Amino acid sequence: MNLKKISVIAITLLGIAGGYVYWQTKNAKPVADRYRMSEVTRGDLVRNVSANGTLNPVVLVNVGTQVSGVVKALHADYNQKVQAGQILLELDPALLKAQIAQSNANLTRAQAALQLAQTAAARQQSLLKQDYVARQDVDQANDAVAGARAQVAVAQAQLKRDQTNLSYSVIRSPVSGTVIDRSVDVGQTVAASFQTPTLFKIGQDLSKMQIDTTVAEADVGGIKVGQPAKFTVDAFPDRDFSGVVKQIRLNPTNQAGVVTYDVVVTVDNPDFVLLPGMTAYVNIEIDRHNNVLLVPNAALRFKPADDADKTTDKSADKPRRRARAGATVYILQADKPVALKVKTGMTDNKQTEILSGDIKVGDKVIVEDKQAEKKDKSKQSQKLF
Repeated sequence: MNLKKISVIAITLLGIAGGYVYWQTKNAKPVADRYRMSEVTRGDLVRNVSANGTLNPVVLVNVGTQVSGVVKALHADYNQKVQAGQILLELDPALLKAQIAQSNANLTRAQAALQLAQTAAARQQSLLKQDYVARQDVDQANDAVAGARAQVAVAQAQLKRDQTNLSYSVIRSPVSGTVIDRSVDVGQTVAASFQTPTLFKIGQDLSKMQIDTTVAEADVGGIKVGQPAKFTVDAFPDRDFSGVVKQIRLNPTNQAGVVTYDVVVTVDNPDFVLLPGMTAYVNIEIDRHNNVLLVPNAALRFKPADDADKTTDKSADKPRRRARAGATVYILQADKPVALKVKTGMTDNKQTEILSGDIKVGDKVIVEDKQAEKKDKSKQSQKLF
């Protein structure tokens, strides 16, 4: 190949390289557009513990029965307001009345036997004075009187028990409130056994409700009685409700090695829109820092492409409580990411408090490298094929 051909090839290659560089320069985006930035702000930082729970009346009374029978009449139904002592239900009293009649007959017979024994004892006492009978016969007659008197007492007690059972056939409300549930219908047989069947559930005051939630042991240490709580329900997704922590129950629950504790939150329900059984999504405020410097957690996780392969800082992913920890954020200077050391405080897992460092409100920190994100997606696509 002669020198002339070599020169032509070299010039051609240089032209191609120059054109490629020109095309790249023309179509290259500004360095600042490569990164997604976020502004440092100042505001209030609140740390919450989230939990799900169920709304219940503060006092829920299960009304049962102490006697068995067939439901004869119902006097209360769902959602009905009732007063203490009001009749809720009546059982068929036929068998109970028959038992009372039998007990009355037994009492009459026992009273007749007592009268006969007393007459016999008086006769024996008279004969003893005339020396016609022995003292032993008088003692036996007196003993028969005592036995007959005991039988009368037994019959009287049985009659009183049967009368009490008859009164139990009329079920009355023990408290004033609202009927939440009714478990029986007319004609249904209810059987009182060792476990009393529940006929009605009555919420004493639905203007005062409570949320029974379960909180993991890792979070329960930050919860204190009296802390404010916010919650929502599916029925009113755009409405926020408030409550107060009333109780942290000491009885733990262990399921598959996960320990949780019951936390009770009291709720005012003046307009009665919150209903028993609703699922509540609760956030309990356990800490608050007002008017502090804030950066997004993504800024603490960000590492330039050159450093990302060397080290990976996942400290921002960990929910620090109040620990003072060193961290790094990056800003753009002369179109290059520059590291700034900062000291962090509390986080809500979205934003983190900055205690000290060379940043201020309005500074823009890097939260993402868009180009690196595209490379990651490209690599994932190649793995798929």
